Amino acid sequence: MGEVFLKLEKVNVWRGIDARQPALREVSLDLRTGESVAILGPNGSGKSTLLKLLTGELRCEARRGSTCRLFDEELWNIEELRHRIGVVMPEEVARFDPDELAFDVVLSGFRGAYGRTPFMRFSRKERVKASRAVDRMEVEALVERPFAELSSGERRRFLIARALAHEPQVLVLDEPSTALDFAATTELTRLLRELMTHGTTVVLVTHHPAEIPPEMERVIALKEGRVFADGRKRGVMTAAGLSDLYGLPLKARWLDGWCAVRPA
Repeated sequence: MGEVFLKLEKVNVWRGIDARQPALREVSLDLRTGESVAILGPNGSGKSTLLKLLTGELRCEARRGSTCRLFDEELWNIEELRHRIGVVMPEEVARFDPDELAFDVVLSGFRGAYGRTPFMRFSRKERVKASRAVDRMEVEALVERPFAELSSGERRRFLIARALAHEPQVLVLDEPSTALDFAATTELTRLLRELMTHGTTVVLVTHHPAEIPPEMERVIALKEGRVFADGRKRGVMTAAGLSDLYGLPLKARWLDGWCAVRPA
């Protein structure tokens, strides 16, 4: 495994001045490059807060005995983080102008901008990197199409290409199958598995155990702002463990590294 890119020790994170308790409470964990990880939990468990902490959008409570370090730094530059961590969130789809070309969407990742790409200049090196990312997501035939005319699955692939264009050390995916049909989800999963097979470190944020691919051996389960479980997925995603995590009786069955979950 590679370096620790996120180190948390007894971290509290608050969301809003009127919050009565932290959204993350006494959280301790390490994430390393070279190890793809799934962050699992129900709505309200703290997944989005952990994601925003990972991308630098939120800071933890400053107190004695607490540590939050990204790439071994306690103070970080958002622009630098953008080039080290690629992030894909479902809500990004709505941030682009409907007539913006799909390839311009990918280029916009170099500036962290939405909707103003035609007024920007990009180097040949940046365009080559963007083309390489498009090829990896197998959407090169669609680069001249307006972003709004693409299917949901195609738009999601271009957003991932956008995140990959600056060759980050880590790719973070927040609920990547949201609003996708079965076929689009299946194709997206195939491409993500290929990325991991070829060495991309992926952090998958999800509330569906069945979305966690075989290549991800570690699962961090969150519940009510705390680390509920952290370890190898077959140890974390048991029927008893998942039932406790989601608060209802569940059965779990394993096949070829996938976990199928249904009501007991």
